[in-house]
Amino acid sequence: MAFGWKLYGDGKTPPLGEAVAPDERLSWPRTVGIGAQHVVAMFGATFVFPLIMGLDANLAIMMSGIATIIFLLIVKGQVPSYLGTSAAFVGGVLAVRAQTDSDAAVLGAILVSGVVLALAGLAIHFMGARAINAALPPAVTGAVVLLIGFNLAPVVANVYWPQDQWVGLATMTFVIVASLLLRGFWSRISILLGLIFGYLLSVLLDAAAGPITSPDGTGAVVTRDRINFDAVAQADWIGLPEFTAPSFSVNFTLLVLPAVIALIAENAGHVKAVAAMTKRDLDPVMGRAVFADGVATVVATSVGGSPTTTYAENIGVMAATRVYSTAAYYVAAIVAILLGLVPKFGALINIIPGGVLGGITVVLYGMIGLLGAKIWKENRVDFANPINLVPLAAGIIIAIGNVTLNVTDTFPLSGIALGTIVVVVGWHLARAVAPPEMKAALLEEDGFVQGTGPALGHAGRHEVRPDPSSVDQLGRPGVLGGNTPGTDTRKR
Repeated sequence: MAFGWKLYGDGKTPPLGEAVAPDERLSWPRTVGIGAQHVVAMFGATFVFPLIMGLDANLAIMMSGIATIIFLLIVKGQVPSYLGTSAAFVGGVLAVRAQTDSDAAVLGAILVSGVVLALAGLAIHFMGARAINAALPPAVTGAVVLLIGFNLAPVVANVYWPQDQWVGLATMTFVIVASLLLRGFWSRISILLGLIFGYLLSVLLDAAAGPITSPDGTGAVVTRDRINFDAVAQADWIGLPEFTAPSFSVNFTLLVLPAVIALIAENAGHVKAVAAMTKRDLDPVMGRAVFADGVATVVATSVGGSPTTTYAENIGVMAATRVYSTAAYYVAAIVAILLGLVPKFGALINIIPGGVLGGITVVLYGMIGLLGAKIWKENRVDFANPINLVPLAAGIIIAIGNVTLNVTDTFPLSGIALGTIVVVVGWHLARAVAPPEMKAALLEEDGFVQGTGPALGHAGRHEVRPDPSSVDQLGRPGVLGGNTPGTDTRKR
């Protein structure tokens, strides 16, 4: 099924207890309305992360629409999802940026990661999720996700927060309060609402208090307005974004490659959540979904766009509306493509004040890290077992502390890349040399070998059913944006 949707009933909102299937649709006006909700839900993270990575946010929005269409075609409409910008690549990209300011180098590194992700999808499709899980058990996957998020803490502390600490604090507080007090759809877009709040607060403070003296994005202390609309006034209303071709470097690719591990777990978690909502067995298309995300990332970055991933925010919209129709996602994708053709809109995004990004990223980066801990919890990873404890502890500290290993004079490994290598290789080394009783203890973990836990594939001996209603109540990005929350049905 690609475009042949059946009309659901009389085309109106489904009654309580019923839902619109992926191959069905409501009337077109209602479908457009649902599609608009999907656009709003994905919007905040889809343009925030390109800004942080130094990429074109407007092009990222346009390519997210194209990526979503590619994804839906590859999975044959069986996994309704929207593909927005992935947060998993932020740490690696910033490590590349520390060595070069070349957008082409950044794009090339991400593109290669997209190829690797697509190959992993093919492996899952033909060999099953257990093959991947044997190499990347939940203990390892959780550690990689955690170190990716926490490695970004210095970016908040040194780049964004100092630009306007009080606006950052106010924006952070707004996001926390909004995510708790708002309900339904509004709670799922708390990040976007926080951006709007911080944006308007900056305009108000410029008018009421005048310019601010603080570090700018380069670290130089200057007196300036918090927000400057000159670029918006000069931008055209209609036009193509600026495309950039990638260039390739082995060193830079290694810095970005660890994100693939996080994306495999993330995509698998989202597929399980959609399967629970639609009451369909989607395990046979899990590999196809991971492959589709890899292909979408390759296509997006080949012209200057951002890496992609399935978004938990949009899964939350489906849970709230009970409309799983892929027609609404095609509508959202078309809207995103059209927005990418409005340079003035892109200029409005690009002038978001650094203090506002500081308040947003202090929440987002922490949430990314804690999603790793969530993978551990859902799979009952036992840290009393030195196989899990020792190598993971070493890798996490190496990543967070940005420890560097100079392999040669021209080939350093540091931060996320080195930490990931220590976690993956160290875990398997520890398992190989551990006493038999420690190896046996691993078999008590839900995600190890016999099963694949809620983070990847089947749930193993204990069933963990994703709870669609709890998906992304904090409006987090698709990551990593979030591995899908689950309702644990085990008896303790």
